Amino acid sequence: MAGLPLSELDQPLGQAKRARAQNPYGRWLWRGLTGGLAALFAGLILYAALKRDPNGGEPIATAMIRERPVAPDIAGASPEPAREDRRGPASASQLETESGVTVVRPGSDAPGAIIITVPDDGTIKLAPAPDKRLAERTRHGLLPKTGPDGATPAQVYARPLGPAPTTKPAGRIAILVGGLGISQSSTSEAIARLPGPVSLAFAPYGAELEKTVQRARSEGHEVFLQVPMEPFDYPDNDPGPHTLLTGPKGTDNLDRLQWVLGRFSGYVGIVNFLGGRLTSDDGALTPLLRELAGRGLMVVDDGSSPRSLLASSASRAQIPALKADLSLDAIPRAETIDRELARLETLARDQGAAVAIASALPVTVERISRWARTLEAKNLVIVPVSAARGFRNPSTTGALR
Repeated sequence: MAGLPLSELDQPLGQAKRARAQNPYGRWLWRGLTGGLAALFAGLILYAALKRDPNGGEPIATAMIRERPVAPDIAGASPEPAREDRRGPASASQLETESGVTVVRPGSDAPGAIIITVPDDGTIKLAPAPDKRLAERTRHGLLPKTGPDGATPAQVYARPLGPAPTTKPAGRIAILVGGLGISQSSTSEAIARLPGPVSLAFAPYGAELEKTVQRARSEGHEVFLQVPMEPFDYPDNDPGPHTLLTGPKGTDNLDRLQWVLGRFSGYVGIVNFLGGRLTSDDGALTPLLRELAGRGLMVVDDGSSPRSLLASSASRAQIPALKADLSLDAIPRAETIDRELARLETLARDQGAAVAIASALPVTVERISRWARTLEAKNLVIVPVSAARGFRNPSTTGALR
């Protein structure tokens, strides 16, 4: 065994093995690489903190903003500030309505996009509704009333005429299209296609009436409320719940009327729906007209009953009232509607102003829209129903009062 190298087991205890030689350059290279990686990581954290995405990864939607076509300005129009009414802070839909901004959100009409239509400063705007001065809170909702300063819904909620035309028109025409609020598609079509000066009448039975009515007003249409009244063949011909009745059945008429009046806000006045029997009964009309007079509303007789006393009785009660000259679509055919529109033109030239009643049927809306584009060449203009009384020739007699 002599001469053989000793293994670690054979070495004497306490004698350490000679340490291997180490390379100092390798140790410093490793430390430098580790430090560099740490500095790089810290730099990335600092960059992310200073340059953080403001959207935080949240979804982003692109909105296209476009202006409406320029329309004549309103003398004395004032901005409509956001407000808080008796029902609490204004909702988003209220703010859209009052500002005139139309928002089309993603859906079938505009999938994947939001389109915001901002009105030009010249757009005709109606006064916001409800006006606190003109609203009374009741168990039937907010009812219109005459304000403490004498202002009335018939005045405040009417569509302004705007500046006078440069040449005097040969005649002025007012059209009241009724039956809105029941069918959403027909209502939307009428609001979109009919000229702004055409007045709209809403039945009290539709869903989301407040929202729909305010959309119509944001498009420049003044609105009326259709009040169901008893016809001669009632109950075979039933105008619906809360119909105003004659005789002993009419003891609850004021309560029924207030229910109807509370269905939505912003209307200029009321127009009868049917009502041949009730409008021919002066005793039944008197308490109803007294209620309407105290609430500052206008009254329109649709002219459907030759025996009606509605307009004449309202005038005697110092209520602004008128009676329609004709119905455009008693026979709902295009050629008949065109013929009645031609009659309306003649009446407007003869009387200074003429008023027609129509229904929101697709054929009626289409014929009125087409006809309206021909009026400028004929030196005729459309005016809101609320203004028709003021343009009547004093020397003529007829339906307007």
